[in-house]
Amino acid sequence: MSKHKRKQLEIPTTLSKKDLAADKWISQSEAARIRGVTPQAIENLMKKGRFRTLSIGGRVLLDRREVENYKAKRTGRPRKGKHSTG
Repeated sequence: MSKHKRKQLEIPTTLSKKDLAADKWISQSEAARIRGVTPQAIENLMKKGRFRTLSIGGRVLLDRREVENYKAKRTGRPRKGKHSTG
């Protein structure tokens, strides 16, 4: 193994049958379509740990509810308040 290869943390998870429902998990491209962003934006959010993911056979799936309910956090410098002129 290369010394530069990134180590992946494997967290054992037990999922119930309800968790594995076909309509509960969506692809990265479907998540992008729902959010109105690019698949790369979804991938960046996944890397930051914003969504739970499920990997089956090399395919990464996201929890549909988390994608639909995700509220983007504001980044950068806060805007200045409006000044009153009077």
